[in-house]
Amino acid sequence: MLKRQTYAEDKEAGYSLLEILVVLAIIGTLMAFVAPRLLGNVDKAQVTAAKAQAKTLRLALDSFKLDTGRYPSGDEGLAVLVSPPANDNGSWYGPYMEGEIPLDPWKNAYIYQPPIAQENGRMSIPYVISYGADGAVGGSGANADISS
Repeated sequence: MLKRQTYAEDKEAGYSLLEILVVLAIIGTLMAFVAPRLLGNVDKAQVTAAKAQAKTLRLALDSFKLDTGRYPSGDEGLAVLVSPPANDNGSWYGPYMEGEIPLDPWKNAYIYQPPIAQENGRMSIPYVISYGADGAVGGSGANADISS
């Protein structure tokens, strides 16, 4: 025989509006404490990623120099790491990077600063620079400049 449910049993089967509101209030309070910490970690992760990419680009520049005997000029820039320069004399054994030159974590292009002659006759080292989250020179925290 089938047992017939009564109205009282049906009434206790679900959650009340008050119970749902209490759970939502608890979740909202937890998110208020957790969200700022998570957002701070996103900035740190982007800075770490920019440092790693700048270092990878610098290593690719060093590989280019080992093959060609020079660093790219300012006009050639970082593009020479993925396609041969116009004046290639057969010493370019690239590509030195897979795919395209990456953008920094804030979707800005990395800046290439070629080596320059110093007073003692030596050449400086080249730099790969990201201007950080604000995309401008200087700054602190996530806005700080990052270089190889």
